[in-house]
Amino acid sequence: MPTKLFIQNMVSLRCKMLVKQELELLDIAYKTIELGEVVLEAPLSSALIVKLKYALHKSGVELMDDDNAVLVEKIITIIIELVHYSDELPKVNFSTLLTEKLGIKYIRLSELFSKTKGTTIEHFIIVHKIERVKELITYDQLNLTEISYKMHYSSVAHLSKQFKQVTGLTPSFFKQMAERRRNNLEDLSGFFE
Repeated sequence: MPTKLFIQNMVSLRCKMLVKQELELLDIAYKTIELGEVVLEAPLSSALIVKLKYALHKSGVELMDDDNAVLVEKIITIIIELVHYSDELPKVNFSTLLTEKLGIKYIRLSELFSKTKGTTIEHFIIVHKIERVKELITYDQLNLTEISYKMHYSSVAHLSKQFKQVTGLTPSFFKQMAERRRNNLEDLSGFFE
Protein backbone atom coordinates (compact mmCIF):
# COMPACT_ATOMS: atom_id res chain seq x y z
CA MET A 1 0.00 0.00 0.00
CA PRO A 2 1.62 3.30 -1.09
CA THR A 3 2.29 5.96 1.54
CA LYS A 4 2.63 9.69 0.95
CA LEU A 5 5.22 11.80 2.73
CA PHE A 6 5.10 15.57 2.69
CA ILE A 7 8.36 17.47 2.75
CA GLN A 8 8.81 21.12 3.65
CA ASN A 9 11.30 23.39 1.84
CA MET A 10 11.45 21.04 -1.15
CA VAL A 11 11.14 23.74 -3.81
CA SER A 12 13.60 22.96 -6.56
CA LEU A 13 14.87 20.18 -8.78
CA ARG A 14 18.02 20.12 -6.66
CA CYS A 15 15.86 19.39 -3.59
CA LYS A 16 14.18 16.52 -5.44
CA MET A 17 17.58 15.02 -6.23
CA LEU A 18 18.67 15.45 -2.62
CA VAL A 19 15.54 13.69 -1.29
CA LYS A 20 15.99 10.89 -3.85
CA GLN A 21 19.57 10.42 -2.69
CA GLU A 22 18.55 10.22 0.98
CA LEU A 23 15.79 7.69 0.19
CA GLU A 24 18.24 5.53 -1.74
CA LEU A 25 20.88 5.73 1.01
CA LEU A 26 18.29 4.46 3.51
CA ASP A 27 17.12 1.82 1.01
CA ILE A 28 13.56 3.20 1.00
CA ALA A 29 11.55 2.19 -2.07
CA TYR A 30 9.53 5.00 -3.65
CA LYS A 31 7.16 5.36 -6.58
CA THR A 32 7.40 9.10 -7.27
CA ILE A 33 9.17 12.20 -6.01
CA GLU A 34 7.53 15.54 -6.70
CA LEU A 35 8.11 18.98 -5.20
CA GLY A 36 6.96 18.70 -1.60
CA GLU A 37 5.73 15.11 -1.87
CA VAL A 38 7.06 11.56 -2.06
CA VAL A 39 4.97 8.46 -2.70
CA LEU A 40 6.56 5.40 -1.13
CA GLU A 41 6.06 1.78 -2.13
CA ALA A 42 5.09 0.83 1.44
CA PRO A 43 4.68 2.41 4.90
CA LEU A 44 7.84 3.00 6.93
CA SER A 45 8.67 1.72 10.39
CA SER A 46 8.95 4.28 13.18
CA ALA A 47 12.71 3.77 13.33
CA LEU A 48 13.08 4.40 9.59
CA ILE A 49 10.91 7.53 9.80
CA VAL A 50 13.22 8.90 12.52
CA LYS A 51 16.30 8.16 10.36
CA LEU A 52 14.70 9.79 7.32
CA LYS A 53 13.66 12.88 9.32
CA TYR A 54 17.22 13.28 10.57
CA ALA A 55 18.78 12.79 7.12
CA LEU A 56 16.38 15.23 5.47
CA HIS A 57 16.85 17.79 8.26
CA LYS A 58 20.64 17.73 7.74
CA SER A 59 19.98 18.48 4.08
CA GLY A 60 17.76 21.50 4.82
CA VAL A 61 14.34 19.96 4.17
CA GLU A 62 11.84 18.71 6.75
CA LEU A 63 9.50 15.74 6.89
CA MET A 64 6.10 17.11 7.92
CA ASP A 65 3.41 15.50 9.99
CA ASP A 66 1.21 18.46 10.94
CA ASP A 67 -1.86 18.73 8.67
CA ASN A 68 -1.78 22.54 8.54
CA ALA A 69 1.93 22.59 7.71
CA VAL A 70 1.30 20.03 4.98
CA LEU A 71 -1.50 22.17 3.53
CA VAL A 72 0.65 25.33 3.53
CA GLU A 73 3.47 23.43 1.86
CA LYS A 74 1.06 22.17 -0.80
CA ILE A 75 0.02 25.78 -1.51
CA ILE A 76 3.67 26.81 -1.83
CA THR A 77 4.47 23.86 -4.10
CA ILE A 78 1.53 24.55 -6.42
CA ILE A 79 2.52 28.21 -6.76
CA ILE A 80 6.22 27.47 -7.33
CA GLU A 81 5.48 24.76 -9.90
CA LEU A 82 3.11 27.05 -11.81
CA VAL A 83 5.25 30.18 -11.73
CA HIS A 84 8.71 28.67 -12.17
CA TYR A 85 8.28 25.34 -13.92
CA SER A 86 5.30 25.57 -16.26
CA ASP A 87 5.42 27.14 -19.69
CA GLU A 88 2.10 28.88 -19.27
CA LEU A 89 0.40 30.33 -16.21
CA PRO A 90 -3.20 29.20 -15.68
CA LYS A 91 -6.02 31.16 -17.29
CA VAL A 92 -8.01 31.09 -14.01
CA ASN A 93 -7.19 33.05 -10.86
CA PHE A 94 -4.75 31.44 -8.47
CA SER A 95 -7.50 31.47 -5.81
CA THR A 96 -9.77 29.37 -8.04
CA LEU A 97 -6.94 27.06 -9.00
CA LEU A 98 -5.84 26.49 -5.38
CA THR A 99 -9.44 25.80 -4.34
CA GLU A 100 -9.87 23.30 -7.18
CA LYS A 101 -6.55 21.52 -6.59
CA LEU A 102 -6.84 21.31 -2.81
CA GLY A 103 -10.61 20.99 -2.41
CA ILE A 104 -10.69 23.65 0.31
CA LYS A 105 -12.31 27.08 0.20
CA TYR A 106 -9.85 29.84 -0.63
CA ILE A 107 -10.72 31.89 2.46
CA ARG A 108 -9.52 29.01 4.67
CA LEU A 109 -6.35 28.55 2.60
CA SER A 110 -5.67 32.28 2.71
CA GLU A 111 -6.15 32.57 6.48
CA LEU A 112 -3.99 29.54 7.22
CA PHE A 113 -1.22 30.69 4.85
CA SER A 114 -1.16 34.23 6.30
CA LYS A 115 -1.13 32.95 9.87
CA THR A 116 1.63 30.44 9.17
CA LYS A 117 3.86 32.41 6.79
CA GLY A 118 3.23 36.00 7.92
CA THR A 119 2.40 37.07 4.36
CA THR A 120 -0.55 36.69 2.04
CA ILE A 121 -0.82 34.15 -0.74
CA GLU A 122 -1.17 37.07 -3.16
CA HIS A 123 2.11 38.65 -2.03
CA PHE A 124 3.86 35.27 -2.18
CA ILE A 125 2.65 34.86 -5.78
CA ILE A 126 3.77 38.37 -6.74
CA VAL A 127 7.25 37.83 -5.31
CA HIS A 128 7.62 34.56 -7.21
CA LYS A 129 6.26 36.04 -10.44
CA ILE A 130 8.82 38.85 -10.17
CA GLU A 131 11.60 36.30 -9.57
CA ARG A 132 10.49 34.52 -12.75
CA VAL A 133 10.38 37.85 -14.61
CA LYS A 134 13.96 38.51 -13.47
CA GLU A 135 14.99 35.13 -14.91
CA LEU A 136 13.24 35.87 -18.20
CA ILE A 137 14.85 39.32 -18.43
CA THR A 138 18.27 37.80 -17.72
CA TYR A 139 17.81 35.12 -20.41
CA ASP A 140 17.21 38.00 -22.85
CA GLN A 141 15.01 35.95 -25.22
CA LEU A 142 11.75 37.86 -24.69
CA ASN A 143 11.02 41.57 -24.59
CA LEU A 144 9.00 43.12 -21.76
CA THR A 145 5.75 42.97 -23.71
CA GLU A 146 6.22 39.25 -24.30
CA ILE A 147 7.20 38.69 -20.66
CA SER A 148 4.16 40.60 -19.38
CA TYR A 149 1.92 38.51 -21.64
CA LYS A 150 3.59 35.24 -20.60
CA MET A 151 3.26 36.10 -16.91
CA HIS A 152 -0.39 37.25 -17.31
CA TYR A 153 0.10 40.91 -16.49
CA SER A 154 -2.54 43.22 -17.89
CA SER A 155 0.16 45.48 -19.34
CA VAL A 156 3.87 46.26 -19.32
CA ALA A 157 3.05 49.18 -17.01
CA HIS A 158 1.45 46.79 -14.49
CA LEU A 159 4.47 44.48 -14.66
CA SER A 160 6.85 47.42 -14.27
CA LYS A 161 4.95 48.76 -11.27
CA GLN A 162 5.02 45.41 -9.44
CA PHE A 163 8.66 44.85 -10.42
CA LYS A 164 9.64 48.22 -8.95
CA GLN A 165 7.60 47.58 -5.77
CA VAL A 166 9.32 44.23 -5.16
CA THR A 167 12.90 44.95 -6.32
CA GLY A 168 13.20 48.73 -6.06
CA LEU A 169 14.39 48.75 -9.69
CA THR A 170 12.71 49.23 -13.03
CA PRO A 171 12.79 46.22 -15.38
CA SER A 172 14.86 48.28 -17.85
CA PHE A 173 17.49 49.10 -15.23
CA PHE A 174 17.55 45.45 -14.11
CA LYS A 175 18.07 44.40 -17.74
CA GLN A 176 20.99 46.85 -18.09
CA MET A 177 22.56 45.40 -14.93
CA ALA A 178 22.14 41.85 -16.26
CA GLU A 179 23.71 42.82 -19.61
CA ARG A 180 26.61 44.51 -17.83
CA ARG A 181 27.16 41.38 -15.72
CA ARG A 182 27.04 39.18 -18.83
CA ASN A 183 29.53 41.43 -20.66
CA ASN A 184 31.89 41.39 -17.68
CA LEU A 185 31.79 37.58 -17.65
CA GLU A 186 32.50 37.48 -21.38
CA ASP A 187 35.46 39.82 -20.86
CA LEU A 188 36.80 37.48 -18.17
CA SER A 189 36.48 34.42 -20.37
CA GLY A 190 39.01 35.94 -22.80
CA PHE A 191 41.41 36.37 -19.91
CA PHE A 192 41.66 32.60 -19.35
CA GLU A 193 42.31 31.63 -22.98
